[in-house]
Amino acid sequence: MSRKRTEIPALAACCLFFLLPPMSAMAADVSLHGFVQGNYSLNTAEDNPDGKDFKWSEERAQLRLEAAADAFSLFIKGDAFHDNIDKHSIMELREGYADYTSEKWDARVGRQVITWGVGDLLFINDVFPKDFAAFFSGRPMEYLKKGTDGAKLGFYPGFANFEFIAIPYFEPNTYPDPNKFWMFDPMPGISNRETQDPYKDFHKAEAALRVYRDVAGYDASLYYYRGFSRQPSIMPDNPLVPTKLTYFYPELSEYGASVQGRALDGVLSLEAGYYDSRQDRHGIDPMIPNSQTRYLIGYQRQLWEDFTLGLQYYGEYMQDYSAYVQNLPSGFPQEKRLHQLTSIRLTQFMIHQTLRLSFFAFYGLSDRDYMLNPEVKYNITDSVWIALGGNIFGGDKPFNQFGQFAKNDNIYTQIRYEF
Repeated sequence: MSRKRTEIPALAACCLFFLLPPMSAMAADVSLHGFVQGNYSLNTAEDNPDGKDFKWSEERAQLRLEAAADAFSLFIKGDAFHDNIDKHSIMELREGYADYTSEKWDARVGRQVITWGVGDLLFINDVFPKDFAAFFSGRPMEYLKKGTDGAKLGFYPGFANFEFIAIPYFEPNTYPDPNKFWMFDPMPGISNRETQDPYKDFHKAEAALRVYRDVAGYDASLYYYRGFSRQPSIMPDNPLVPTKLTYFYPELSEYGASVQGRALDGVLSLEAGYYDSRQDRHGIDPMIPNSQTRYLIGYQRQLWEDFTLGLQYYGEYMQDYSAYVQNLPSGFPQEKRLHQLTSIRLTQFMIHQTLRLSFFAFYGLSDRDYMLNPEVKYNITDSVWIALGGNIFGGDKPFNQFGQFAKNDNIYTQIRYEF
């Protein structure tokens, strides 16, 4: 029997409650759009851990409402879908916010998708929540980014632009379900596990700041974030003979910068960030990630008509590495001090840009693992499109980033009617 659940954040719900009546009374400009979609992803390597064949199987409908009157506007994006694997139906509010815009400042309150940084599927200063389960399962790329409940204020005094974000309710990343994905588990014999509730009090609210402006024709930004890691860490109840594992989210601060602009007949992107592990700045607690320096170099260029090449090099450098090695528990794989990754994206449009052939790949220079994502997308009409693609994983070790997914190769299809 299917069950229904409604997921509407309190902050966005309050915002809509107070703003909808005035907007209606002011005869605002209103538009309504949406889509219906089928999305199916079949495991090709072998059965999932639960014995089933599909990574994802659903039918989904989305409605997007936009309303504007004078300096105020309202945006609501809601989904309703049926999950054929878990046999339940869900309604969720993906975005729901109110905007106020003036000449020198603006504000946005509610559930919103925030994107910072210049990386292509590599996130340094974009510290906001992601859904990696969606990414690895072959869902449309828009579902990689999750909404954040909070407030964003923008100030534009002229010499620079300022964007301040306050997030009272912590939202973690979503990772693949171990019932659907084969993944490395350092403690497979311990079944007693719990997740510490995400932080939801104002004393532990997250804060982020971006300062940006044009510098000699380049888009330059500085970033600051104070909050928590969105990837959980594991805390055993007993370091020597654990019987229970608790997943928790360590405290994190991040400082970064990015620059992007035209160079070498293309677009050059540079980004860097320092991840300050506030709970363990000396790297002696093996259950908390050490502080890191992360950086990337990206280059994109159109080589001929309707064909674009994108390249990236990415690195993570671990601080206090000797302390990490000395305190690493027995049985845990040892990470390298410098983790290096490259990516390539090839995109070719054909038939008056109604057909898109694309190929994206990660390759780990440090771990010799990879992820390949070929895709063909065809716009049948202005309203209907279909996509067919695959996710292929590999590596010579069962515990590295993509090697652990070697049994999770899948092919997917997406078909959507937009209105």
